[in-house]
Amino acid sequence: MTKKYDVFSLGNALVDVEIEVTGKELERLSIEKGVMTLVEQERHDYLLEELEGKVHHRASGGSAANSIFALAQLGGKGYHCCKVAQDEAAKFYASDLNQAGVDNNIASLQDNHGTTGKCLVMVTPDADRTMNTFLGISSEQLPTDLDLNALKHSEFLYIEGYLVTSESNHESALTAKRYADERGIKIAYTLSDPNMVKFFKPQIDQILEGGVELLFCNEDEALEFTQTTNHQDALSALKSIAKQVVITLGDKGAVYFDGSEVHQIAAFEVNAIDSNGAGDMFAGAFLYGITQNYSAASTGKLASFCSSYLVTQFGPRLKADAIKVIQDFNQELKPS
Repeated sequence: MTKKYDVFSLGNALVDVEIEVTGKELERLSIEKGVMTLVEQERHDYLLEELEGKVHHRASGGSAANSIFALAQLGGKGYHCCKVAQDEAAKFYASDLNQAGVDNNIASLQDNHGTTGKCLVMVTPDADRTMNTFLGISSEQLPTDLDLNALKHSEFLYIEGYLVTSESNHESALTAKRYADERGIKIAYTLSDPNMVKFFKPQIDQILEGGVELLFCNEDEALEFTQTTNHQDALSALKSIAKQVVITLGDKGAVYFDGSEVHQIAAFEVNAIDSNGAGDMFAGAFLYGITQNYSAASTGKLASFCSSYLVTQFGPRLKADAIKVIQDFNQELKPS
């Protein structure tokens, strides 16, 4: 039976503000480079005032949301489950999802008085991205906020690793995973950030208990999670947790274990200016490929192309002209 949704994503809803900064700016403000750090609203607002870089437009973000936007831009059908407040940022966020054709639970949310989450994304000249995140009401997602009917009609449940930082979000993720497991819905999970693995491994272990269909991680996350020193050993260790494993390796491409063999995914050579959202774009395009029955080689090639193209521009979302480019590239890879 054909499912209504290719992917049901579960994650934080964050309105991103991206700023070009220098490494010295990060040092001056005692910001740890290259990772996501949770901050209170006062700290977020202080940093926004203090940072002297070039500010780019807002974008609807959150790891899983970025991936589901990517899937939709390629023509997939996605549903995003999250929590926002009743403020201007929430209207902006909902409008973004609706315009992209991504169904969501925002209109049905109740008891959502508070502030919609927001994230400062600081991009340094080496294209690295550093995030300081005020979760706001996104940290208060409850199991009762889940649209289980939409999940029931989805091929994949995709859970972002950032949900482990909040007890209620973590419980919602566990509830969704149990529901999916009971109904044979495939589960994909992303470790999201080295700090999530470093500080919340017991919660991640809970999510991964019993295994998942597909696990995404980058090299740093894989090494931290498995306590190994190279991605080959990390991949071997992760095979016991997930039927399929993807480890992204930055400009060295990625490796993909499809359940029986390991595929090397080549990177496309580009001039990178901003890595924000690259991993999310890779995951979204990869999920699109496997839900559309692409071969392992074509799935990896599409995900690599999309993420490589994304880092040539600022922001986690492809611009209109870039969407046309990846859609044309996708046409060449579609199974006959």
